[in-house]
Amino acid sequence: ILFELYKDKSKKFRFRLKAKNGEIICASQSYTTKSACTKGAKSLILNSKKKKSFKVLKNKSGKLFFNVIAGNNKVIATSQGYKSESSLNKGIESVQKNATKKNLA
Repeated sequence: ILFELYKDKSKKFRFRLKAKNGEIICASQSYTTKSACTKGAKSLILNSKKKKSFKVLKNKSGKLFFNVIAGNNKVIATSQGYKSESSLNKGIESVQKNATKKNLA
């Protein structure tokens, strides 16, 4: 399963999208209910098809990362940090390829 829904330490629901090798491609914000979390994952599937949904940023240590943004400008998911633009672009491509309904169990 490439989508993983889980409860965090504060008992809120979150999802992660994982690559086939088990590495986390991106992770969601927290949700109060499982159904809201599933809705968030479905929003990632929908929005990951649009190039404009990906906002590239730099973290404090200078690494690149991306947020996937919904139509309402809310952040759906955030990626890990990347050292290079090419690895960041591979991460975006991976989300576009792997964020599918069949991977959401």
